[in-house]
Amino acid sequence: MNANLISMYLQYLRKSYGYTQDDLARELNISRQAVSKWETGTTIPNLEILLELSKLYDVTINDILEPKVQAQRITDFEQISAIPEEELREALKQFDISSLVTALMGASPEINSCVERMFPNTDFEKVRRNIGRVRIETVEDMQNQIVSMINLCAAEK
Repeated sequence: MNANLISMYLQYLRKSYGYTQDDLARELNISRQAVSKWETGTTIPNLEILLELSKLYDVTINDILEPKVQAQRITDFEQISAIPEEELREALKQFDISSLVTALMGASPEINSCVERMFPNTDFEKVRRNIGRVRIETVEDMQNQIVSMINLCAAEK
């Protein structure tokens, strides 16, 4: 579960439905500050609020906690090299380095080189050694989260 991805998705849903933070707060009978905290990744809504949000936005709670954003830019992790470098760097900065390196474990050498060039002060090999072995499902999950983040960033523009 990636709090940054969840927060951006909650903001995306709110804006897609034409709500301001104040509107949504009134609709859910909570404070605007609570909405702001979700959208900055400070907190995640509690279960009761997640249920309300899922009804309001016609999505499941799982959709909120593990967003699968409709493809706006890319459909596959290997396509990240098609994203302009500055835009890609900003999307990748939403992930900690271990998550990013985990996603790269299942990527082509070209994608690894592309990402490593963007973060020259990071010792990717050392991080890989520290992580060790991971399940392919974990690699795929991280790749899917990155693809969702890129698509979510594109959807907000």
